[in-house]
Amino acid sequence: MNAKLKKIFDPVSYKRLFAYIRKYGLKGIGAKFVSGWHEGEELIDRYPEWFERHRVKEDELERQRKETFAVRPLISILVPTFNTPEEYLRKMLDSVLAQSYSNWELCIADASTENLVREVLREYMEKDNRIHVKFLKENFGISGNTNQALSLAKGDFIGLLDHDDFVEPDLLYETVRKLQDASVDMVYTDEDKAKQIKGKKNAGWGFTDPNLKPDFSIDLFRSHNYITHFVLIRAEVVSVVKGFRKEYDGSQDYDFLFRCIEEIWRRKKKIEHVAKPLYHWRIHESSTAGNPESKIYCYEAGRKAIEAHLKRLQIPARVEHTNMWGLYHVIYETVGNPLLSIIIPNKDHIADLKKCVDSIMEKSTYRNLEFIIVENNSEEPETFEAYKELEKKYENLKVVYWQGIFNYAAINNFGAKHAGGDYYLLLNNDTELISPNALADMLGICMRKDVGVVGAKLLFADDTVQHAGIVLGFGGFAGHVFSGISENALGYMMRPCINCNYSAVTGACLMTKRSVFDEVGGLTEEFVVGLNDVDYCLKIRKADYLVVYDAFAKWHHYESKSRGYEDTPEKKKRLEGEVALFRRYWGDLLEAGDPFYNRNFPVTIAPFTLD
Repeated sequence: MNAKLKKIFDPVSYKRLFAYIRKYGLKGIGAKFVSGWHEGEELIDRYPEWFERHRVKEDELERQRKETFAVRPLISILVPTFNTPEEYLRKMLDSVLAQSYSNWELCIADASTENLVREVLREYMEKDNRIHVKFLKENFGISGNTNQALSLAKGDFIGLLDHDDFVEPDLLYETVRKLQDASVDMVYTDEDKAKQIKGKKNAGWGFTDPNLKPDFSIDLFRSHNYITHFVLIRAEVVSVVKGFRKEYDGSQDYDFLFRCIEEIWRRKKKIEHVAKPLYHWRIHESSTAGNPESKIYCYEAGRKAIEAHLKRLQIPARVEHTNMWGLYHVIYETVGNPLLSIIIPNKDHIADLKKCVDSIMEKSTYRNLEFIIVENNSEEPETFEAYKELEKKYENLKVVYWQGIFNYAAINNFGAKHAGGDYYLLLNNDTELISPNALADMLGICMRKDVGVVGAKLLFADDTVQHAGIVLGFGGFAGHVFSGISENALGYMMRPCINCNYSAVTGACLMTKRSVFDEVGGLTEEFVVGLNDVDYCLKIRKADYLVVYDAFAKWHHYESKSRGYEDTPEKKKRLEGEVALFRRYWGDLLEAGDPFYNRNFPVTIAPFTLD
């Protein structure tokens, strides 16, 4: 591990970072693990310079102002204000006035007790007739005040803006570009944090902590509100869900978005994402509570919002807080206690196999399972004696014999034919169960109608990460994105630590439905050794099922980190052939870019790294 990674992921840094989250919550946390933690020092990373290079320039804004869209929706931006500092208020208002897309209205509900706020708002109302303000006689709370702003809106789409934040001048232009597709009901953007720099020669705003988001990921959204800002929602959808609900104050936007997403699904419409940081979430002294206990009601409201969402969808599950504020673990019920068939190919390596099977039988809380050991041309006589011992020891274990040459995909397909369960776990023999609830947790996810594959968090023997999701494009095909970080490292935007969607997960520990396995024809046997797992996941995605990474299902995978993947001419030739085949099958997806990554991160350099 190089020096920079050690700074980010060493145990001391992690403890400091964890303490920061417990104290302040998630706001501003991204920079802590993008740049590393240095107590008492300023955080420095590449993002400020990168942002300035990629920020819209004046000549482009001028071109945007002249753009004639075929569809020019009226955008209603809702802002509840309450005793907003004048400097912040003006910055917010000016950022809306600077928009290169002009068909907007700003709908403000003001509950301020300070006259200065109202004076500033009246000044801006006189300056631009697109600004509408309702001066409230009482404070209805964040949800009630936002609903008051909503009552002013006449637009085709509704956007949400906090009173002390500000936006880039091309925000509406970039989002309206997505709305040229009539099937789009919701658009969200990337965002970052803005910190005011005072007392220096170049005073102004410093930008940090970029939240460069994936395209829509329901499992990530059920883990935390990664969408936040900026978001536009079709007014028809907002009308159906009837605005914000006071009982979810503190996470009222989370609850609101869940209900909007459900309505969008019902309408069979689309959610789009603009992969560009266009919203600046201001960091200032009053933007986060110094005492986490004062924010607990927000996190509990968020948990209840997820549970209410699942209840409306009639998905049996419960939601737990994790040990990091604002991050959640959805635990889906395994209704009906279905049989899980664990398929393990094996050639000799009996010690590894026994460790794998014993760990599951001794630790797993889920018990309705069977083992299908696929014997693959073992050469040691002791192996066959060991099989008899295992079958005698475990009544739910049987060995089936593959007679062909080695073909990992074909061997697993053969094992599936001998399996009796409605769910399969394809498992390497060099794995060992860590989390007692791993099988139950994975199975609960896999039983959802929208899910086709579930992967796990795999650790090397030294408890660094071997697998926490696969992204398309690395190496010209696909690659693991968090390999080598420590078990509890937060990674980029906490993704190794929470459930989310990926394009693919590793076949070393891959759960899938029998029905889906049969629907897509199992593993593609042309991929003899490698890429059959990624190919399978992409076939699943093509069939409109989700691939889910389960961060709470932990296993050891004793694959050697120093082994290398292609260390002989024969292996290199085989890999080249499989990569060529993969690119022939999935070249269009590689060209388009992985939807569960972000196009601002090049796949030609280290994962989650800016150019």
